[in-house]
Amino acid sequence: MTTRRILVTGSTGYVGGRVVPALLEAGQQVRCLVRTPAKLAAAPWVSQVEVVAGSVDDDLSAAMANCDVAIYLIHSIGEGDNWAEREIRHAENFAAAATAAGVTRIVYLGGLGAAADQLSVHLNSRQQVGEVFATSGVPTIEIRAGVIIGSASASFEMLRYLVEVLPVMVTPKWVSTRCQPIGITDVVNIVVAAATTDEDRSGVYEAGGTDVVTYAEMMATYARCAGLRPRVFIPVPLLTPRLSSHWIGLVTPVPVPLAKELIKSLVNEVIVTERSATEAFGISPMSLEESIDRALAVMAGGSAPTTFSDADLVYFQPTELDPQWAGGTQFADVRVLTTPTSTETLFAELSSIGGEKGWYAAGFLWKVRGLIDQLVGGPGMRRGRRAHLRVGDALDFWRIEAVDAPHTLRLRAEMRLPGLAWLTWSLSRDGEVTTITQTASFRPRGLWGRIYWWSVWPFHGLIFPTMLRRIVAAAATR
Repeated sequence: MTTRRILVTGSTGYVGGRVVPALLEAGQQVRCLVRTPAKLAAAPWVSQVEVVAGSVDDDLSAAMANCDVAIYLIHSIGEGDNWAEREIRHAENFAAAATAAGVTRIVYLGGLGAAADQLSVHLNSRQQVGEVFATSGVPTIEIRAGVIIGSASASFEMLRYLVEVLPVMVTPKWVSTRCQPIGITDVVNIVVAAATTDEDRSGVYEAGGTDVVTYAEMMATYARCAGLRPRVFIPVPLLTPRLSSHWIGLVTPVPVPLAKELIKSLVNEVIVTERSATEAFGISPMSLEESIDRALAVMAGGSAPTTFSDADLVYFQPTELDPQWAGGTQFADVRVLTTPTSTETLFAELSSIGGEKGWYAAGFLWKVRGLIDQLVGGPGMRRGRRAHLRVGDALDFWRIEAVDAPHTLRLRAEMRLPGLAWLTWSLSRDGEVTTITQTASFRPRGLWGRIYWWSVWPFHGLIFPTMLRRIVAAAATR
């Protein structure tokens, strides 16, 4: 395999953030084009790549210079009324820059859909972008994929939340539409293979997993993999894409503008009918069950390397009307205090929490919560703690997930909950002032998870402010 300099667009997005480390593992030189370089600061591979600030609607000569391959993973779905037209302009600008720079190959990840069908705006835009690249004069490999199943992908999050929240679903006719979902790992492997092959493989390739299913069958498969009771589907003809998108926006973390465009595409079959990408590039695709199982395992560990909300899309920007949903899937209670006490002293006090010392506030309520947890089969507050905090140790009904003295302490709840919960403290020092941020976060599971969060919300106002104040006060007298 020849070593190439490969330009990757969309490296802060869902697919791009997984393609880059895979290219590095394949021994390639990677340059990332990003609008906001700071978003890559926490990426574990950032020191191994060249980062260029810019956008696909700007001058790309510096980004394209001396590159052999350019990978296009940009998608502006749902961003305003003219987003499809803007996608074409971006593609034309990208193709012209690649031509001028002498790039020898463009690799583009597009969307499945038969040309003979009346494609949705979303799928039609995907294929029009591919046509721009194919007619640019630069050899182009277009990979068309449908539903991508992977931890925290938009399609997977819609599937996961709908099935987990709703045991009975009133569904539109599109649940009977056939699709051929593919795992994110397979998509990444295909993109990497297309970018690194030494052969001229120009053309369109269709990517799908081993199973062709209806959307209803896909939801039933998810329920089975997740250990849920079989879901009941009641199809009705009256649910328009607009109504469906607002319902999805309420039940899932997928924003309404994105949900609306995705739903409009669900009337089109997205199955492999022509040149198979997995066959052409020697990839053995996973089954739907294996893709879901892998995604669930990653989500359970809270370690998804990228999420669909990582992309720089306008509907992920927080608004005052919807702060708890914008760009995230978790509820949170955040408290902040400042103190002259050093971070070392404050962290030492914080590290003594739990066990016989207790939780600084509303000790009776903590005991009651522990008793309730024991009654429903949880660990309760009886496990106590070790003298020194270590990652992986139990701390009452929490598990220590991260200890980075004197900056961070994160606990994961192991009590019986309709969701996942964490309690995190972050400390930072600026001159003579230490700032401590305490965050109680909760990722609900189903309808009961949401009911649980709002039912305990009043108690948060009683417990958490007092707890943080007393931790700071105790550290000051330490």
